[in-house]
Amino acid sequence: MSGNIELLNTTLAAAKAADRAALIAYLPAGFPTVGGGIEAVKAVIAGGADVVEIGLPHSDPVLDGPVIQTADDIALRGGVRIADVMRTVREAYEATGVPILVMTYWNPIDRYGVERFTAELAEAGGAGCILPDLPVQESALWREHADKHGLATVFVVAPSSQDARLATITAAGSGFVYAASLMGVTGTRASVGAQAQDLVGRTRATTDLPVCVGLGVSNAAQAAEVAGFADGVIVGSAFVKAMLDAPDEAAGLAAVRSLAGELAEGVRKR
Repeated sequence: MSGNIELLNTTLAAAKAADRAALIAYLPAGFPTVGGGIEAVKAVIAGGADVVEIGLPHSDPVLDGPVIQTADDIALRGGVRIADVMRTVREAYEATGVPILVMTYWNPIDRYGVERFTAELAEAGGAGCILPDLPVQESALWREHADKHGLATVFVVAPSSQDARLATITAAGSGFVYAASLMGVTGTRASVGAQAQDLVGRTRATTDLPVCVGLGVSNAAQAAEVAGFADGVIVGSAFVKAMLDAPDEAAGLAAVRSLAGELAEGVRKR
């Protein structure tokens, strides 16, 4: 079975055709439980998310701040496994028809086996992977199997990336480019900053792929600001925090659905 890179491509193209940015939501698998995590994905999609990233919980998430680290710890202590990540992708995709990606560090894939991981992700209906710590120059094996299985390979670029490096990264990627708005880890911030707009402009000069911005966006006003210059707005910590702060799972699901609605309205006010 082939993966859903084309669904991702057409979804992002449809948002552009509607003269708006896409809303991309991030939630870790297995948080607060495997079943609860699946319901949370459905909730953000019901609220208006166009694309969802499922985080594969990791014990040393170097790109992630304390909010996502807390959720990852809850998931890992709950016994989450890669099979649960695949189940989350499958059930969320089958229930919604929305493109679902996995965001993961390289070590779990390397240990699991690249061919096994890509085949299972494609069979689950996944659209691809975001790989924040896989160097492009070491990505040939991954890209070979991802291409074979119809999966996008999304690389992360940062404000520190030089123009020549940006060109190398974007030439190897597919689906979209994940532009980190600032140097640092994930988390909500008071402002997204001018660095992000500069990075999007420099990245666009190297590629026709959509450029989507993450790290720091937490409300509708910030989403609208980023949507003014990016093809997609990526929100993670704000959704996870809404779940963490809720008194119970039902309240958490209502909170993330409501937040997705606000953010979806924001990206339409670019």
